[in-house]
Amino acid sequence: MITVHHLADSRSQRVLWLLEELEIPYEVERYARDPKTMLAPEALKRVHPLGKSPVITDAHRTVAETGLIVDYIVREHGGGRLAPAPGSEEYLRYQYWLHYAEGSLMPPLLLQFVFDTVETKAPWLARPMARAISGQVKKQWIRPQRLLHFDYLENELRSHEWFVGDTFSAADIMLSFPIEAAVSRGGAGERCPKLREFVARIHARPAYRRALERGGPYAYA
Repeated sequence: MITVHHLADSRSQRVLWLLEELEIPYEVERYARDPKTMLAPEALKRVHPLGKSPVITDAHRTVAETGLIVDYIVREHGGGRLAPAPGSEEYLRYQYWLHYAEGSLMPPLLLQFVFDTVETKAPWLARPMARAISGQVKKQWIRPQRLLHFDYLENELRSHEWFVGDTFSAADIMLSFPIEAAVSRGGAGERCPKLREFVARIHARPAYRRALERGGPYAYA
């Protein structure tokens, strides 16, 4: 039995959704964020040394990092579902999106969040300087990178409904969190109608709704 060590309102929501799509039985071990830092609790370090979510346990295995978790579940338990045939061109594209989601797309989104936080959480006397520095970093690097990725993703969806073509795959699940964040808070919502449609499609899936019932509060739903 797979156990998902789940932090509410986090990237691990994708793992619950994947398991619901595949109709694989699983258990949820819930963890609450520290109310002051909003970070994962120390208890998660008993599961994995980094103490971060998502992480799953499956019999004697502990698997961390969302991309690897998604790939592992599809390979070990998917029965050929939600992924193209290995060796095909579509499979290469599928693997690309699995890695792209966290490797390329998330960093500029995370940096936007970090620098927004710097502007609002800096000490009062230092706040004008913090805002000036943050504004320049966002203007010169973060915003151009975000827009580069938003336009790239938007263009990818002009010719087909899902990211590996016309068939829904686990790559779409992997991409869901950063795209939801981009549309909700990252500025893509006004710029990218295809990304808005993608978010609407995934939110309408019955398995997505079931995963929300299992996982609890989730900001982007």
